[in-house]
Amino acid sequence: MDTHKQLTIGLFGFGVVGEGLYKVLQQTPSLKANLKKVCIKNPGKKRNAPAFLFTTDKDELLNDPEINVIVEVIDDANAAFEIVSTALKNKKDVVSASKKMIAEHLPALLELQEKTGQSLLYESAACASIPVIRNLEEYYDNDLLHSIKAIVNGSTNFILTKMFEEGLDFKQALILAQQLGFAESNPKLDVEGYDAVNKWTFLLTHAYGIIEAPENILFNGIQNIQAGDAAVAKSKNQQIKLVAQAKKLQNGKVAAFVLPQFIQADDHLAFVKNEYNGVVIESGFSDKQFFYGKGAGSFPTASAVLSDISALRYQYKYEYKKLYHHIPHQLSNDVYLRVYISFDKLDSIPHDRFEWIEEWYAHEERKYLVAVVSFSELKENNWWRENNTSLILAADPVIEDIELRKLRKKSLELAGIV
Repeated sequence: MDTHKQLTIGLFGFGVVGEGLYKVLQQTPSLKANLKKVCIKNPGKKRNAPAFLFTTDKDELLNDPEINVIVEVIDDANAAFEIVSTALKNKKDVVSASKKMIAEHLPALLELQEKTGQSLLYESAACASIPVIRNLEEYYDNDLLHSIKAIVNGSTNFILTKMFEEGLDFKQALILAQQLGFAESNPKLDVEGYDAVNKWTFLLTHAYGIIEAPENILFNGIQNIQAGDAAVAKSKNQQIKLVAQAKKLQNGKVAAFVLPQFIQADDHLAFVKNEYNGVVIESGFSDKQFFYGKGAGSFPTASAVLSDISALRYQYKYEYKKLYHHIPHQLSNDVYLRVYISFDKLDSIPHDRFEWIEEWYAHEERKYLVAVVSFSELKENNWWRENNTSLILAADPVIEDIELRKLRKKSLELAGIV
């Protein structure tokens, strides 16, 4: 094996991440990686790099026999998929940062990697500077992964931090995030949870061998969270975070979702502020481990791309051990969740859909309740996303069947019914 393989790179995209990578490559000559060409969409735009590097013709990169690595950091998922597929078929290794593309085309990408024998690496698409995929692939490649929960979207975490620590309402915090470049001018992908669920789609593959389309995973964003919800959290010494979670159940299946969640003050994720990401992995023998780092921005993302490029010198490939070497886990809807729900109008909440209601507060204009609801109810219906309703999971939300029966009996005993 040639551990000093010379890498000649063709780069697609020269925005925040692409330019960051260009600068980082200049500062790491020991990598033996030469950037030969950059394909861009808009040739008229002024760029901080020599003009000879740039082209608008993608074939100049994809058909150049000298270029053996294609790096793709564009934001058009369909164009990215076409670039990545062609590159792999043309016997080039690929590094990608396009989470939407990977999430939407994962089965086809797995097939292409098997067929061509080329590497496709995408650490930067998950949590930017945190090496979570590499750890799931290498360190947690056994079958003892109990759970993984994470803050994987820096924009929403920034907004929630500002709502929490500076008392801003959602709209004010969003405007601030846009001004500082942490949220897009069209923030829907971040704010409504699409970006987080895209990342969770392929992290579930590396963690549990699960292949599922993003739209089949239960998710929501933070668009309906109110300043009043933050006040309730504070009164309970908790915070609110958008949390992606997967938990192995007693029946061997996995419950997975991306939803706002109350976080206890001593939880690792409570320390994850502003645009940072955090991942807590719990396994059989090593207990909990916590990864923390910047989840957005030019250099943090470019550093993960650089790490993947560096791994290609050693012909590194994802082995997808949970998918190919173990029996892959399956997602389960057969659990219950403890939820907090705040709302304006009583008639917008279907009380008969809850297993039971634990707490009820109706004095102010805005009302809330704490209840237990089946996972399937949330998956199959939309009332909890509508009419300005805010649904936030409790701090330890997952209740399994066997536990539910015990809790139901206890609640009936307390009510004097049994």
